[in-house]
Amino acid sequence: MAEEPKIELFVKASSDAESVGNCPFCQRLFMILWLKGANFTLTTVDMKRAPDVLKTLAPGSQPPFLLYNGEVRTDTNKIEEFLEEKLAPPNFPKMCCRYNPSKTAGEDIFRTFSAYIKIPKTGLHKLVEKNFFRSLAKLDTYLRNPLDHELNTSPDLTESKRLFLDGDELTLADCNLLPKLNIVKIVSKKYRDFDFGALKGISRYLENAYARKEFRYTCPQDAEILHAYSTVATHWD
Repeated sequence: MAEEPKIELFVKASSDAESVGNCPFCQRLFMILWLKGANFTLTTVDMKRAPDVLKTLAPGSQPPFLLYNGEVRTDTNKIEEFLEEKLAPPNFPKMCCRYNPSKTAGEDIFRTFSAYIKIPKTGLHKLVEKNFFRSLAKLDTYLRNPLDHELNTSPDLTESKRLFLDGDELTLADCNLLPKLNIVKIVSKKYRDFDFGALKGISRYLENAYARKEFRYTCPQDAEILHAYSTVATHWD
């Protein structure tokens, strides 16, 4: 039997250095390792103290980074690919998507949200808001439309009943999108009094996600997210 790998994930610490900080890339890898069922150590890094671990293991890098059997990896996308390759069946579950559109669903939301939450209420804000809402509507449509395997079972199905992007199991695509959607939800409510209530697909998707401990327990505290945006977000009166 192969020896189990030694894995340590380094993530950004919260502003009080007591818990995980606001970093969707850190949460993404945290979720993947948890969902894989791998044994790993989670280390929070207090960025205000320029810790020696960064200077020693990953000079010039920001969390997240991974230590796998003593080898350091610092690129989030490459870490994800590496974990999918190394933590593979039969000992670990496969987490890639069956459907290619699931991989890119919602990919423009965080970019349009960043513009939406930062722009002051000027002549351009309506266009920025429209772009943000369009990206949300596109994701909502994808989540509400049945996928092929659903239609194979129920040809007359008009509204998807799946739990997540690609089906009823969390995938790599969910680990990428959900941490960002959580930030969008919290910050948009605070600064724009906007929520996902009218977007039934996204609302159902998030509700299903929060029911999973692998997502709920890896989320930073709401106050930590709002603290991170307190200096860049603008209020609209």
